[in-house]
Amino acid sequence: MPRIKIDLPKEFSFTCSIPVRISDVNYGGHVGNDAILSILHEARLQFLKSYGWTEMNVAGVSLIMSDVGIEFKGEAFYGETIIASVVAGDASRVGFDLYYKLTKQTTDKEVVVALAKTGMVCFDYNTRKVASLPPAAAKALKLTKES
Repeated sequence: MPRIKIDLPKEFSFTCSIPVRISDVNYGGHVGNDAILSILHEARLQFLKSYGWTEMNVAGVSLIMSDVGIEFKGEAFYGETIIASVVAGDASRVGFDLYYKLTKQTTDKEVVVALAKTGMVCFDYNTRKVASLPPAAAKALKLTKES
């Protein structure tokens, strides 16, 4: 099986700090792969909050994650702080992608912990159907819809 390769955008529009909790650490003594997905979720929530949104209300629609790709690049440990950088891109009629870069700072350098992409689809929980990407969300996120 070919390895996943995440092509990140050159710039990120949002950055937040997420402390590594003891519950994020697995039997190998480092942050587990499942915890990385939870850290991505937290970064996404903070990213949306910076626009005044939640996953249940992005300019009037909810978001569901349709897919995820993660490249694990380095270890993180309890007590360290993950710096999560996030940016939206690749809009479609019904959603967009979010790109993530998780890093940590050591005494002498920045270490990449993981790179990721999540596909986000707009959803209407009242009708239980996929919804169109609201123009207000596309504008705020500076998205250009693909054909």
